[in-house]
Amino acid sequence: MGTAALVAPALHSITDVLEWYQGGFSPGLLWVNYVAFLPMPWLLLGLYAVREPRPNVLGLVGALLYGAAFTYFAHTTLYAIAERIPTYEALWSRLGGLYTLNGAFMVVGGLAFAWSALRAGWLPRWPLLLFASGLALNLLLTLMPVPDILQTIGSAARNIGLMAMGHGVLFKRPRTAV
Repeated sequence: MGTAALVAPALHSITDVLEWYQGGFSPGLLWVNYVAFLPMPWLLLGLYAVREPRPNVLGLVGALLYGAAFTYFAHTTLYAIAERIPTYEALWSRLGGLYTLNGAFMVVGGLAFAWSALRAGWLPRWPLLLFASGLALNLLLTLMPVPDILQTIGSAARNIGLMAMGHGVLFKRPRTAV
């Protein structure tokens, strides 16, 4: 679980940087993004299950919502490949409200998980706070009239938080509950 939480978000961040650098999607970039997204639906659920004390039921619901959103996002990557969609903006405009709804599931689920995991106390605090901050930034940037590429800032914070949680699972001893 810890290894997946290190590798998948790192690959996702790399594809974000490449998308920015290339000015859009390429088939290779989308395939790497898809590989990065495959374990993402399971990351928070795995982090939920891996140690005691587990976050409360809110954490479980949050992990499931986050996972559902990333199941959908993995599908959108395949859709972008099949339809040869050139940019994130074009993908979002084509998928509209359903994409936005799943973005809301990601934010609400991730924040619920982070809050619950903070209360349980065994994951390091700063990765959970960074993860939650990235989600909040994703939400804020969605509501502002800014280029969609700026979402990568929130995604990077979220991904670094996930990677640090993976590191915590692999190398840190659990803390006692707060």
